[in-house]
Amino acid sequence: MAQIAVLALGLGAAVVTDVRTRRIPNWLTGAMLGAAFGLACGGGPVTPVRAVLGLIVGLVLMLPGHVIGATGAGDVKLMAATGAMVGPDVIFLAFLYSAVAGGVLAVVVALRRGRLKTTLQATTTLVRQPADAKRAIEASDRANRFAYGPAIAVGTFLSLVVHP
Repeated sequence: MAQIAVLALGLGAAVVTDVRTRRIPNWLTGAMLGAAFGLACGGGPVTPVRAVLGLIVGLVLMLPGHVIGATGAGDVKLMAATGAMVGPDVIFLAFLYSAVAGGVLAVVVALRRGRLKTTLQATTTLVRQPADAKRAIEASDRANRFAYGPAIAVGTFLSLVVHP
């Protein structure tokens, strides 16, 4: 139960901060990571070894998105800290659910900004020409960036509910 409470507090704070500032601070992901290992060493549902594996899986899954500019470093660290909290199996599922939630969020954001057609066309181009992905994603003339913390939070809690 402590694991869920700490996870909810950490992810909730990450969502609020990310939506407001488009950043997830290091102190927050660091605190979540420290709490994850504290719970793991204290006999929580995730052992210390599984916490390390969860951290690695979360990091490895999110890093390619960061390399191409699709996610920020805070998103990568948030997924890694969450992985330490829930372990490697759950973080893999959380990553998949987060990707779906992120896709839905991207469509909603594009609709609200009146850019759905442009966004879908750009996505098609990125799939066809992945070498240009980073430049296109980071282009300052496009309103294509949004907070991904909410998608990570939704994906994580869906993975815990659907696959307890």
